[in-house]
Amino acid sequence: MTRVLVSGGTGYVGRFIVEHLLAGGYKVTVGGRTAPEPGFFSKDVPFVPLILDPEGDQIEAFDNVYYFVHAAFDHLPGKFRGGEGSDPDRFRRANLDGSVRLFEAARDAGVRRCVFLSSRAAYGLRAGAALLSEGMQAKPDTLYGEVKLQAERSLLALCGHGFVGVSLRATGIYGPAGPGRKHKWAALFENYLSGKAVCPRAATEVHGEDVAKAVRLMLEADAVRINGETFNLSDILTDNHEILSMLQRVTHCPHPLPEPADGSACNRMATCKIEALGWKPGGRDLLRRTIERLA
Repeated sequence: MTRVLVSGGTGYVGRFIVEHLLAGGYKVTVGGRTAPEPGFFSKDVPFVPLILDPEGDQIEAFDNVYYFVHAAFDHLPGKFRGGEGSDPDRFRRANLDGSVRLFEAARDAGVRRCVFLSSRAAYGLRAGAALLSEGMQAKPDTLYGEVKLQAERSLLALCGHGFVGVSLRATGIYGPAGPGRKHKWAALFENYLSGKAVCPRAATEVHGEDVAKAVRLMLEADAVRINGETFNLSDILTDNHEILSMLQRVTHCPHPLPEPADGSACNRMATCKIEALGWKPGGRDLLRRTIERLA
């Protein structure tokens, strides 16, 4: 079995990646600040300490590792944009300089492929409902987006015949959380079910399982087609009205739904590039099934 090291594997998105690779027969090791609690994953998973430290020598974490999936990110709880809080220098140092240090350690240790979980924030907000495609110039308007973009470029600079690097720009990610943790819409559900007012809001989303499928695709695709490339990951444009209407059908909650949000100005993401490699997201059917499960 091929060994994969997943940084941030106990995180909200990282857990989807770990579980999907385990189901696919990969031998997975989780890297992070703290080891997962027993039973957090469906199988016992080895753990190695791994932190976002630009000064640390962590090359031993990559011993016998064939693939590296970098999904770790240091931020204030529940916040990515604005996740730097009052210390942007520490945020940049950890998430950019620390990530580059891990990329370099992976390459020097002989890792064959590195998949970096980036973000649509690298594009920045665009006026006029512009479609976000990989070929357009990135113009991040947040420190979060800037850090992701610079990490992408740093990985690209390290790519070569023996070290394949690829970045996945994911939109908002939804789905069930790990044992003892809350999913991203938990507060939204609680507010609606308790009768509190919910503001209209529209956004693009992709299921965590579809992100994990994209990661696995990057591990298995022809290296020539992905090396040094960036791929968008997005699925549906939805809003609080649609999400809660699906919840309402399951729970029969009598509270009124929020008004539909105007999504006409939202920047959708073009995904034809990764779909050409065989990736296909779950769409609204997966959204409905997921909300039924979460309910």
